[in-house]
Amino acid sequence: MDIKRSKLGLEGDGTVDIINVRMSDPLLADMLVREDGFMRGYHISRGNWISVLLDGTVPLKRITSLADQSYIATASARKKQKLRPPKEWIIPANPKYYDIVRAFDDTDVIDWKQGAGIKKGDTVYMYVGAPVSAVLYKCRVTETDIPYEYKGEVNIKALMRIELQKRYAPEEFTFGRLNDEFGIFAVRGPRGIPESLSSALNGI
Repeated sequence: MDIKRSKLGLEGDGTVDIINVRMSDPLLADMLVREDGFMRGYHISRGNWISVLLDGTVPLKRITSLADQSYIATASARKKQKLRPPKEWIIPANPKYYDIVRAFDDTDVIDWKQGAGIKKGDTVYMYVGAPVSAVLYKCRVTETDIPYEYKGEVNIKALMRIELQKRYAPEEFTFGRLNDEFGIFAVRGPRGIPESLSSALNGI
């Protein structure tokens, strides 16, 4: 929008172009308004809205970056889920229902029950239940929302396609180690993993 300079508390006559953007972090908004070219949001002063001058004071590259951040900050929960960066999960595999060890002996790509919140590009670590009781596989999610319907002891509404990236020896990441070293006391469904476990699984 173009606004009279006087309404923005700027010197001089005429108007100036601005763009209003929203920051997800209030601390970042507070820091930005202390810099030249930034001010509290015009007409939207509450919340984390800021106005950015489009007169050359703020570099274009920085403006476009802030616009991208604003798009994410104002997106719906579903849209934010799609826009979020890749995430790492640990998910259970119960040998009672599916022999994942045999499956990965035959191929590096399998379809698996899709966990809530998991999207393409995420990494899943497959925890194989008793009698193995250990993380055995690191996989990358290559496709999600594959239609599928199965009703039984385990209800399945959609599948995801996962590709094997790495194998772990059964004695490496046992349930006991997950419990003692990384604070994971149960693997009943998809869950995020702590940074310490991510580092260990990736050999960092």
